[in-house]
Amino acid sequence: MKGDIGEQGTCTTCAYTEDFSNYWTAVMYFRHENGSYKRVPQYANAQLGTEGKDAPDIQGGMTIYYTQQDFTSNGDQHITAFQPGFRMTVGSPTTSTLDAAKANKGLRYTCLQTILTRGSETPDFPAKPCAAGIMAIHHFPNCWDGVNLDSPDHQSHMYSTVKGGFQVSGACPASHPVRMPQLAYETMWNTTVFKDMWPKDGSQPFVWSYMDNKGYGTHADYVFGWKGDSLQRVMNDSCMFHKCGSPGVQSVLKTQTIAEMNKCAVKNTVTEDTEGWLDELPGQHMAAVKFTA
Repeated sequence: MKGDIGEQGTCTTCAYTEDFSNYWTAVMYFRHENGSYKRVPQYANAQLGTEGKDAPDIQGGMTIYYTQQDFTSNGDQHITAFQPGFRMTVGSPTTSTLDAAKANKGLRYTCLQTILTRGSETPDFPAKPCAAGIMAIHHFPNCWDGVNLDSPDHQSHMYSTVKGGFQVSGACPASHPVRMPQLAYETMWNTTVFKDMWPKDGSQPFVWSYMDNKGYGTHADYVFGWKGDSLQRVMNDSCMFHKCGSPGVQSVLKTQTIAEMNKCAVKNTVTEDTEGWLDELPGQHMAAVKFTA
């Protein structure tokens, strides 16, 4: 999608009504011992869905963070919001070694013992069953060259000084001097539904949709789409997390209910089965045909 998608969108699944950005990461599948695959469901992160016990569940499990410094403070740096037309990616599906995965400090997994488990991050898929599922984590670079809204590889216009977790990132270099929001995704995968199907030989059974069974190639995409100056307003404010749009306080942003969030959906145009038990990962047969043609 080209242009200012913040002005093109008609609804959003985000809590903040002015956020029409596109957030994407690959889909996780469980590989059964018999060779079939089934999509791993997502679930909502902690502290989301706080409208009461009778409120509907949030559909999906990706949480998006825009932090100015870390989890406890906004700091005192000026943060320049992303601009209309901006996009970037982090990670690469071609990453195939553990050393290369370790070098991507912002890309990690947490084996959840509870929904609140944090820390103990690994650069590859957890080797044992996780009591509350797997959280995939993507921290994007936040140093911009100040000129290009994109680059041929979708990464060169940005520079990463990420240290891992939500620690304060390092200083931006002269080549990429503009500090932007620290964007991060946390995606909650409910692997517990397969706890009784774990391979008898103890091997790790999860795989990304592009046939990565190690987890080294985890990656994510971002296309900016906040309306008007809404994201810059937040970056200029001292609010943090829910307080940027919570009812009953002087809010910087507008919020919507979970029911309103769930009403927003894109019409499915995929005719291939992606939900049941599959003989192969979606798209693999089509890719093979294209490759050999």
